[in-house]
Amino acid sequence: MDDLARRLAAEASRPSVAVLLPCYNEAATIAATVAAFRAALPEATVYVYDNNSTDGTAEAARAAGAVVRHEPFQGKGNVVRRMFADVDADIYVMADGDMTYDPTAAPGLVDLLLRDQLDMVVGARVDSEEAAYRRGHRFGNAMFNRITTTLFGSPFKDIFSGYRVFSRRFAKSFPASSSGFEIEAELTVHAIDLKLRTGEVPLPYGKRPENSHSKLKTYRDGARILWTLVNMYRAVQPLRFYGLIAGVLAMGSLGLAAPIIQTYLETGLVPRFPTAILSAAVMQLAFLMLVCGLVVDAVSGGRREMKRMRYLDLPALACEPPAAHRPGG
Repeated sequence: MDDLARRLAAEASRPSVAVLLPCYNEAATIAATVAAFRAALPEATVYVYDNNSTDGTAEAARAAGAVVRHEPFQGKGNVVRRMFADVDADIYVMADGDMTYDPTAAPGLVDLLLRDQLDMVVGARVDSEEAAYRRGHRFGNAMFNRITTTLFGSPFKDIFSGYRVFSRRFAKSFPASSSGFEIEAELTVHAIDLKLRTGEVPLPYGKRPENSHSKLKTYRDGARILWTLVNMYRAVQPLRFYGLIAGVLAMGSLGLAAPIIQTYLETGLVPRFPTAILSAAVMQLAFLMLVCGLVVDAVSGGRREMKRMRYLDLPALACEPPAAHRPGG
Protein backbone atom coordinates (compact mmCIF):
# COMPACT_ATOMS: atom_id res chain seq x y z
CA MET A 1 0.00 0.00 0.00
CA ASP A 2 2.83 2.37 0.83
CA ASP A 3 4.49 1.63 -2.53
CA LEU A 4 1.20 2.27 -4.34
CA ALA A 5 0.71 5.51 -2.47
CA ARG A 6 4.20 6.67 -3.41
CA ARG A 7 3.58 5.79 -7.05
CA LEU A 8 0.26 7.62 -7.07
CA ALA A 9 1.88 10.66 -5.44
CA ALA A 10 4.66 10.61 -8.05
CA GLU A 11 2.10 10.40 -10.85
CA ALA A 12 0.15 13.33 -9.37
CA SER A 13 3.29 15.46 -9.06
CA ARG A 14 4.34 14.99 -12.70
CA PRO A 15 3.79 18.04 -14.89
CA SER A 16 1.01 17.50 -17.40
CA VAL A 17 1.99 18.06 -21.03
CA ALA A 18 -0.24 19.15 -23.91
CA VAL A 19 0.85 19.09 -27.54
CA LEU A 20 -0.92 21.81 -29.51
CA LEU A 21 -1.14 21.53 -33.31
CA PRO A 22 -2.92 24.36 -35.15
CA CYS A 23 -3.99 23.06 -38.57
CA TYR A 24 -5.55 24.26 -41.78
CA ASN A 25 -5.85 21.74 -44.62
CA GLU A 26 -3.10 19.40 -43.41
CA ALA A 27 -4.83 16.06 -44.09
CA ALA A 28 -1.76 14.78 -45.92
CA THR A 29 0.52 15.05 -42.88
CA ILE A 30 -1.51 15.46 -39.70
CA ALA A 31 -1.91 11.73 -38.95
CA ALA A 32 1.85 11.15 -39.12
CA THR A 33 2.49 14.27 -37.03
CA VAL A 34 0.06 13.18 -34.31
CA ALA A 35 1.52 9.66 -34.24
CA ALA A 36 5.08 10.99 -34.00
CA PHE A 37 4.28 13.32 -31.09
CA ARG A 38 2.36 10.58 -29.27
CA ALA A 39 5.40 8.33 -29.60
CA ALA A 40 7.84 11.06 -28.49
CA LEU A 41 5.68 12.21 -25.54
CA PRO A 42 3.55 9.22 -24.53
CA GLU A 43 2.30 10.96 -21.37
CA ALA A 44 1.07 14.01 -23.32
CA THR A 45 -2.37 14.74 -24.72
CA VAL A 46 -2.23 15.80 -28.37
CA TYR A 47 -4.72 18.49 -29.38
CA VAL A 48 -5.40 19.35 -33.01
CA TYR A 49 -7.20 22.65 -33.54
CA ASP A 50 -8.80 22.61 -36.96
CA ASN A 51 -9.15 26.07 -38.53
CA ASN A 52 -11.95 25.52 -41.07
CA SER A 53 -10.16 22.81 -43.05
CA THR A 54 -11.96 21.40 -46.08
CA ASP A 55 -9.77 18.36 -46.80
CA GLY A 56 -10.58 16.02 -43.91
CA THR A 57 -7.86 17.21 -41.52
CA ALA A 58 -10.09 16.81 -38.47
CA GLU A 59 -11.10 13.26 -39.35
CA ALA A 60 -7.51 12.20 -40.01
CA ALA A 61 -6.32 13.71 -36.71
CA ARG A 62 -9.11 12.07 -34.74
CA ALA A 63 -8.36 8.69 -36.30
CA ALA A 64 -4.69 9.11 -35.30
CA GLY A 65 -5.67 9.55 -31.65
CA ALA A 66 -5.70 13.33 -31.22
CA VAL A 67 -8.28 15.39 -29.37
CA VAL A 68 -9.79 17.51 -32.14
CA ARG A 69 -11.29 20.93 -31.56
CA HIS A 70 -12.38 23.66 -33.96
CA GLU A 71 -11.67 27.38 -34.22
CA PRO A 72 -14.05 29.21 -36.59
CA PHE A 73 -12.07 32.48 -36.77
CA GLN A 74 -9.52 32.11 -39.55
CA GLY A 75 -5.83 32.70 -38.83
CA LYS A 76 -3.09 31.09 -36.75
CA GLY A 77 -3.18 33.84 -34.13
CA ASN A 78 -6.86 33.17 -33.48
CA VAL A 79 -6.11 29.46 -33.11
CA VAL A 80 -3.26 30.03 -30.65
CA ARG A 81 -5.47 32.34 -28.58
CA ARG A 82 -8.15 29.66 -28.40
CA MET A 83 -5.67 26.87 -27.58
CA PHE A 84 -4.11 28.77 -24.69
CA ALA A 85 -7.57 29.68 -23.37
CA ASP A 86 -9.12 26.21 -23.61
CA VAL A 87 -6.33 23.76 -22.75
CA ASP A 88 -5.16 23.30 -19.16
CA ALA A 89 -1.67 21.85 -18.74
CA ASP A 90 1.59 22.54 -16.95
CA ILE A 91 3.61 22.46 -20.18
CA TYR A 92 2.50 23.30 -23.72
CA VAL A 93 4.34 22.01 -26.78
CA MET A 94 3.27 23.91 -29.90
CA ALA A 95 4.21 22.80 -33.40
CA ASP A 96 2.75 22.69 -36.92
CA GLY A 97 0.87 19.79 -38.42
CA ASP A 98 2.96 19.57 -41.59
CA MET A 99 5.86 17.39 -40.31
CA THR A 100 8.46 20.11 -41.00
CA TYR A 101 9.44 20.07 -37.30
CA ASP A 102 11.07 17.07 -35.65
CA PRO A 103 8.71 15.56 -33.03
CA THR A 104 11.56 13.50 -31.50
CA ALA A 105 13.13 16.77 -30.28
CA ALA A 106 10.12 17.54 -28.07
CA PRO A 107 11.30 15.60 -24.95
CA GLY A 108 14.61 17.48 -25.01
CA LEU A 109 12.84 20.83 -25.24
CA VAL A 110 10.55 19.90 -22.35
CA ASP A 111 13.52 18.74 -20.25
CA LEU A 112 15.31 22.04 -20.90
CA LEU A 113 12.23 24.02 -19.84
CA LEU A 114 11.96 22.06 -16.59
CA ARG A 115 15.66 21.79 -15.77
CA ASP A 116 16.39 25.51 -16.20
CA GLN A 117 12.90 26.62 -15.06
CA LEU A 118 12.29 28.53 -18.27
CA ASP A 119 9.01 29.95 -19.53
CA MET A 120 9.60 29.46 -23.25
CA VAL A 121 11.96 27.34 -25.34
CA VAL A 122 12.16 28.07 -29.07
CA GLY A 123 13.20 25.46 -31.60
CA ALA A 124 15.25 27.62 -33.97
CA ARG A 125 14.93 26.30 -37.52
CA VAL A 126 18.05 25.06 -39.29
CA ASP A 127 16.97 24.04 -42.80
CA SER A 128 18.45 20.70 -43.66
CA GLU A 129 17.29 20.96 -47.27
CA GLU A 130 17.50 23.83 -49.75
CA ALA A 131 13.79 23.51 -50.52
CA ALA A 132 12.73 23.83 -46.88
CA TYR A 133 12.20 27.59 -47.29
CA ARG A 134 10.29 29.12 -50.17
CA ARG A 135 12.05 31.76 -52.28
CA GLY A 136 12.40 35.01 -50.37
CA HIS A 137 11.47 33.53 -46.99
CA ARG A 138 15.08 33.11 -45.88
CA PHE A 139 15.77 36.79 -46.61
CA GLY A 140 12.52 37.84 -44.92
CA ASN A 141 13.31 35.82 -41.80
CA ALA A 142 16.78 37.34 -41.54
CA MET A 143 15.42 40.86 -42.05
CA PHE A 144 12.67 40.54 -39.44
CA ASN A 145 15.04 38.92 -36.95
CA ARG A 146 17.38 41.88 -37.36
CA ILE A 147 14.51 44.36 -36.95
CA THR A 148 13.34 42.59 -33.77
CA THR A 149 16.86 42.61 -32.35
CA THR A 150 17.21 46.33 -33.10
CA LEU A 151 13.81 47.36 -31.72
CA PHE A 152 13.45 45.05 -28.72
CA GLY A 153 16.91 43.64 -28.02
CA SER A 154 15.73 40.17 -28.98
CA PRO A 155 18.18 37.35 -28.13
CA PHE A 156 16.48 34.92 -30.54
CA LYS A 157 17.89 33.79 -33.88
CA ASP A 158 14.49 32.67 -35.20
CA ILE A 159 11.52 34.68 -33.99
CA PHE A 160 9.13 33.00 -36.43
CA SER A 161 9.64 29.42 -35.38
CA GLY A 162 6.36 27.65 -34.75
CA TYR A 163 8.03 24.96 -32.62
CA ARG A 164 7.92 26.19 -29.05
CA VAL A 165 7.47 24.89 -25.52
CA PHE A 166 5.73 27.09 -22.93
CA SER A 167 5.13 27.01 -19.23
CA ARG A 168 1.59 27.42 -17.93
CA ARG A 169 2.65 30.80 -16.54
CA PHE A 170 3.54 32.00 -20.02
CA ALA A 171 0.46 30.64 -21.80
CA LYS A 172 -2.06 31.96 -19.28
CA SER A 173 -0.50 35.43 -18.99
CA PHE A 174 -0.16 35.95 -22.76
CA PRO A 175 -2.72 38.53 -24.00
CA ALA A 176 -2.78 37.41 -27.64
CA SER A 177 -4.08 40.08 -30.01
CA SER A 178 -2.74 38.92 -33.38
CA SER A 179 -4.94 36.98 -35.77
CA GLY A 180 -2.46 35.59 -38.29
CA PHE A 181 1.13 34.45 -38.70
CA GLU A 182 2.40 37.48 -36.78
CA ILE A 183 1.52 35.58 -33.59
CA GLU A 184 5.09 34.21 -33.32
CA ALA A 185 6.50 37.74 -33.23
CA GLU A 186 3.96 38.63 -30.52
CA LEU A 187 4.98 35.60 -28.44
CA THR A 188 8.61 36.70 -28.70
CA VAL A 189 7.92 40.31 -27.70
CA HIS A 190 5.77 39.17 -24.75
CA ALA A 191 8.71 37.20 -23.37
CA ILE A 192 11.10 40.12 -23.89
CA ASP A 193 8.71 42.68 -22.40
CA LEU A 194 8.20 40.72 -19.16
CA LYS A 195 11.88 39.67 -19.06
CA LEU A 196 10.91 36.01 -18.85
CA ARG A 197 13.54 33.28 -18.83
CA THR A 198 13.77 31.71 -22.27
CA GLY A 199 15.98 29.37 -24.27
CA GLU A 200 16.60 28.56 -27.92
CA VAL A 201 17.73 25.26 -29.42
CA PRO A 202 18.73 24.83 -33.09
CA LEU A 203 16.68 22.06 -34.70
CA PRO A 204 16.44 20.64 -38.22
CA TYR A 205 13.67 22.02 -40.39
CA GLY A 206 12.51 19.80 -43.24
CA LYS A 207 10.61 20.59 -46.40
CA ARG A 208 6.92 19.91 -46.76
CA PRO A 209 5.71 16.82 -48.60
CA GLU A 210 4.76 17.43 -52.22
CA ASN A 211 1.03 17.28 -51.48
CA SER A 212 1.28 19.79 -48.60
CA HIS A 213 1.41 23.54 -49.18
CA SER A 214 2.35 26.54 -47.03
CA LYS A 215 -0.45 28.94 -46.13
CA LEU A 216 1.94 31.88 -45.68
CA LYS A 217 1.42 34.68 -48.23
CA THR A 218 4.89 36.17 -48.63
CA TYR A 219 4.11 39.84 -49.26
CA ARG A 220 0.74 40.19 -47.55
CA ASP A 221 1.80 38.40 -44.36
CA GLY A 222 5.23 40.10 -44.46
CA ALA A 223 3.51 43.51 -44.47
CA ARG A 224 1.24 42.43 -41.60
CA ILE A 225 4.22 41.22 -39.58
CA LEU A 226 6.08 44.50 -40.14
CA TRP A 227 3.01 46.50 -39.11
CA THR A 228 2.62 44.30 -36.02
CA LEU A 229 6.24 44.85 -34.99
CA VAL A 230 5.84 48.63 -35.34
CA ASN A 231 2.65 48.58 -33.28
CA MET A 232 4.23 46.40 -30.61
CA TYR A 233 7.22 48.75 -30.44
CA ARG A 234 4.79 51.64 -29.96
CA ALA A 235 3.01 49.72 -27.18
CA VAL A 236 6.11 48.33 -25.44
CA GLN A 237 8.50 51.29 -25.89
CA PRO A 238 6.15 54.27 -26.34
CA LEU A 239 8.54 56.90 -25.00
CA ARG A 240 11.19 55.89 -27.54
CA PHE A 241 8.62 55.63 -30.34
CA TYR A 242 6.98 59.01 -29.79
CA GLY A 243 10.29 60.54 -28.74
CA LEU A 244 11.77 59.60 -32.13
CA ILE A 245 8.85 61.27 -33.93
CA ALA A 246 9.19 64.31 -31.67
CA GLY A 247 12.91 64.54 -32.44
CA VAL A 248 12.33 64.40 -36.21
CA LEU A 249 9.63 67.09 -35.98
CA ALA A 250 11.81 69.28 -33.77
CA MET A 251 14.71 69.03 -36.21
CA GLY A 252 12.39 69.93 -39.08
CA SER A 253 11.07 72.91 -37.16
CA LEU A 254 14.57 74.15 -36.39
CA GLY A 255 15.55 73.68 -40.03
CA LEU A 256 12.66 75.89 -41.12
CA ALA A 257 13.40 78.45 -38.41
CA ALA A 258 17.17 78.73 -38.93
CA PRO A 259 17.14 81.17 -41.92
CA ILE A 260 14.37 83.21 -40.32
CA ILE A 261 16.36 83.58 -37.09
CA GLN A 262 19.48 84.51 -39.06
CA THR A 263 17.58 87.18 -40.98
CA TYR A 264 16.12 88.54 -37.77
CA LEU A 265 19.53 88.77 -36.12
CA GLU A 266 20.95 90.61 -39.13
CA THR A 267 18.05 92.99 -39.90
CA GLY A 268 15.68 92.85 -36.95
CA LEU A 269 12.88 91.86 -39.35
CA VAL A 270 10.83 88.70 -39.85
CA PRO A 271 9.97 88.81 -43.57
CA ARG A 272 8.60 85.25 -43.99
CA PHE A 273 5.66 84.96 -41.64
CA PRO A 274 4.13 81.80 -43.24
CA THR A 275 7.40 79.90 -42.75
CA ALA A 276 7.68 81.20 -39.20
CA ILE A 277 4.13 80.08 -38.42
CA LEU A 278 4.78 76.65 -39.99
CA SER A 279 7.96 76.27 -37.94
CA ALA A 280 6.11 77.12 -34.72
CA ALA A 281 3.31 74.66 -35.58
CA VAL A 282 5.77 71.84 -36.27
CA MET A 283 7.53 72.51 -32.96
CA GLN A 284 4.17 72.35 -31.18
CA LEU A 285 3.54 68.97 -32.81
CA ALA A 286 6.96 67.83 -31.57
CA PHE A 287 6.07 68.73 -27.97
CA LEU A 288 2.66 67.09 -28.41
CA MET A 289 4.34 63.85 -29.52
CA LEU A 290 6.65 63.99 -26.50
CA VAL A 291 3.67 64.43 -24.15
CA CYS A 292 1.89 61.52 -25.89
CA GLY A 293 4.98 59.41 -25.30
CA LEU A 294 5.00 60.24 -21.59
CA VAL A 295 1.29 59.46 -21.19
CA VAL A 296 1.35 56.21 -23.18
CA ASP A 297 4.52 55.14 -21.35
CA ALA A 298 2.66 55.39 -18.06
CA VAL A 299 -0.24 53.36 -19.48
CA SER A 300 2.18 50.78 -20.90
CA GLY A 301 3.87 50.45 -17.53
CA GLY A 302 0.49 49.76 -15.91
CA ARG A 303 -0.34 47.09 -18.50
CA ARG A 304 3.07 45.48 -18.02
CA GLU A 305 2.52 45.39 -14.25
CA MET A 306 -0.90 43.74 -14.72
CA LYS A 307 0.59 41.06 -17.00
CA ARG A 308 3.38 40.50 -14.50
CA MET A 309 0.92 40.14 -11.63
CA ARG A 310 -1.11 37.64 -13.66
CA TYR A 311 2.11 35.74 -14.36
CA LEU A 312 3.01 35.68 -10.65
CA ASP A 313 -0.49 34.47 -9.72
CA LEU A 314 0.31 31.13 -11.37
CA PRO A 315 2.55 28.57 -9.63
CA ALA A 316 6.01 27.89 -11.01
CA LEU A 317 6.83 24.47 -12.42
CA ALA A 318 8.83 22.00 -10.37
CA CYS A 319 12.35 21.67 -11.72
CA GLU A 320 12.24 17.85 -11.73
CA PRO A 321 11.65 16.50 -15.28
CA PRO A 322 8.92 13.90 -15.79
CA ALA A 323 10.07 10.32 -15.19
CA ALA A 324 9.63 9.45 -18.86
CA HIS A 325 12.19 12.11 -19.74
CA ARG A 326 14.84 11.52 -17.12
CA PRO A 327 17.92 9.60 -18.20
CA GLY A 328 17.33 5.94 -17.41
CA GLY A 329 13.63 6.66 -16.66
